[in-house]
Amino acid sequence: MPSMTFSMFTLTLMAIFSAASSCPPSDQAALMAFKAALSEPYLGIFHSWSGTDCCNKWYGVSCDPTTGRVVDINLRGESEDPILAKAGRCGYMKGWMSHEICNLDSLTTLILADWKGVSGELPSCLTSLSSLRILDLTGNQISGKIPDKIGSLQKLTVLNLADNAITGEIPAGIVDIGGLKHLDLTNNQLSGEIPSNFGKLRMLSRALLGRNQLTGTIPESICGMKRLADLDLSMNRISGPIPRNVGKMRVLSTLNLDSNLISGQIPPALLSSGMGILNLSRNALEGNIPDVFGGDSYFMALDFSYNNLKGPIPASLSAAKFIGHLDISHNHLCGAIPLGSPFDHLEASSFASNDCLCGNPLSTC
Repeated sequence: MPSMTFSMFTLTLMAIFSAASSCPPSDQAALMAFKAALSEPYLGIFHSWSGTDCCNKWYGVSCDPTTGRVVDINLRGESEDPILAKAGRCGYMKGWMSHEICNLDSLTTLILADWKGVSGELPSCLTSLSSLRILDLTGNQISGKIPDKIGSLQKLTVLNLADNAITGEIPAGIVDIGGLKHLDLTNNQLSGEIPSNFGKLRMLSRALLGRNQLTGTIPESICGMKRLADLDLSMNRISGPIPRNVGKMRVLSTLNLDSNLISGQIPPALLSSGMGILNLSRNALEGNIPDVFGGDSYFMALDFSYNNLKGPIPASLSAAKFIGHLDISHNHLCGAIPLGSPFDHLEASSFASNDCLCGNPLSTC
């Protein structure tokens, strides 16, 4: 009798575990609707999406082991996954994102990236997925606007919508995502201004907004973002001056502002401190290059080309800790090129098309 009781107890536990580890019919139905809206003709990644248990070897799908709910969808068209390596090609998928995906209300990760042909608009109901931490839809043809209520995704840490065809403005509510660490909206068709209170995103380490149609000025509030290491606003229509205190951002290591309409002078603090990459080329900057370089000035790349800068090349550049690549061509600079590092390893193209520069590697003064 005791052994029978033990056997019944064991069977009960197994039944409970089995029920918890297999996905509920509602999750399976949502995934099947998601699959039905997409076509992937070359790799066969959806062939495994069969049967009733979507937690059991469905490609790219992961479930919570306790609840059995679907928590992750991870489908990348470019990765080191064996299925891509075996095929010897990148993935291609067309179709659109079904609104049924929003029925997966335990979802923490949604990655449908680098498939090149996925189109249609972003489902607005994505903002109802309150557990979502990673939303990565880069490298497709997704259009429409970023949902106005994107700020309701309070657990989101990664938002990557780069390399799509998204239009409209950056929603004002995006600054309410307090835990956002990585924002990449590069290479879309976004317009309008960057929200003035963008600096509310205190946890953000990367803000990549280049290759859009953004206008207005660089928000002063950005200067208060103490974790921001990478800021890319290149190839937009941003105007006005560079905020004076950008150079005082201690962890900022990459600043790309090239190909805009930025005017005014270069803030001295940008040059006196260390920054890995500083690209201010193809703007309307004027005045002299600040003569403030010193032992803390470290630049792998420093590009001031295609501006309206005048005066001499700062002699203090020779005191910089390290200057890898320097381009000051296509300005109105004049005078002798200083001797020594970094000038002794630069080519003539770094100094071309100025008013009256001379000395090695240009003609003698």
